[in-house]
Amino acid sequence: MSNFSISNSGCEKIAVCFHDLSPQELDFINSKKTDVTYLAGEMLFKQGAFAPHLLLVLAGLVKVYLQTGNDKQVNLFLGKEGDFLAFPSVFGEPIYNYSAVALTDVQVCMIDKESMQHILRKNAEFAMRITSRNCRNESQFLSIIHNITYRQMRGKLASALLYLSNNDFQDMNVFQYLTRQDIANFASIATESAIKFLKEFEKEKIIVLSGKDIHILDRKKMEEIEKWG
Repeated sequence: MSNFSISNSGCEKIAVCFHDLSPQELDFINSKKTDVTYLAGEMLFKQGAFAPHLLLVLAGLVKVYLQTGNDKQVNLFLGKEGDFLAFPSVFGEPIYNYSAVALTDVQVCMIDKESMQHILRKNAEFAMRITSRNCRNESQFLSIIHNITYRQMRGKLASALLYLSNNDFQDMNVFQYLTRQDIANFASIATESAIKFLKEFEKEKIIVLSGKDIHILDRKKMEEIEKWG
């Protein structure tokens, strides 16, 4: 664990919103944060634990999930370089609402939430920019709710595959870091069902399976399955 300066690190380059801060505000934030590296498989934070920080992912890939039972979970989204995690803590949430685990080696910037609150109150431009960066996860959450409530299993899996292969992850080959159970948890279906439908999609020439990797050949068809199940 080591301290680092925003001006000399990936923080400012990755999160463009930091450019809205004055030199004095940058110095203030810099004094209230820590650079931490997690190894693949390590827990960044756990659902229900006290939440003193928000985290900015500087490098690596993070799986964010909701524990819904002793052995059940719903995968919410993947955090990557430039994404903030546990952002609701800034607005008064005392505990983490979900868990996060490193899929790869991960470097994060841990920022004291009260210090971030102070900056958000003082700098409206910064507040608007940083908040807008975190609103994009809302569409993913709505998709998960729609999955659970309305879609049939093929549509659920199609939705998960489209999310995991979208432009945000096109250079990361995220499937190499995910098990079939992970994919099933993104789709909110059983692992056995995910494996079955993956094979069906391959037979229908919609995808190609190669080890853990999944490549979508016919994205339009996959989008139709997502829509109609």
